[in-house]
Amino acid sequence: MKLLTEEIKKAFRKQGCTSEKLDKEIKIICKFFSPIGCATWYCFEYDEENELFRGVADLGFDCKEVGDISLHEMEAVRLPLGLRIERDLYFRSGEFSVADVLKEENYYKGGNYDNNKRRIYGIFPR
Repeated sequence: MKLLTEEIKKAFRKQGCTSEKLDKEIKIICKFFSPIGCATWYCFEYDEENELFRGVADLGFDCKEVGDISLHEMEAVRLPLGLRIERDLYFRSGEFSVADVLKEENYYKGGNYDNNKRRIYGIFPR
């Protein structure tokens, strides 16, 4: 399966840079997951030059993290039974925001937000 299509790239370009946006304004463009575990990546920005996604990683340990995700590393993962990281084909781009994924009421801001409640970098569970 191709993880990144031209259609998805266009959606990332349309959203543009998200560094100055509130979490509730940043839409999730695509979702990747491990078919043999609970690891999920929700991506909202893509750097075409470096082939890096910016997104929320939920590896299933009740600790979500915002950071960079390498397209090459995801494509290189080889799981048991010949499985690989997959893109959720039924995920609707733009339906959820970063705030929805993080469920901010369960997290504290820990100095990672500026005065306008813009995310500076990752957040931590309570």
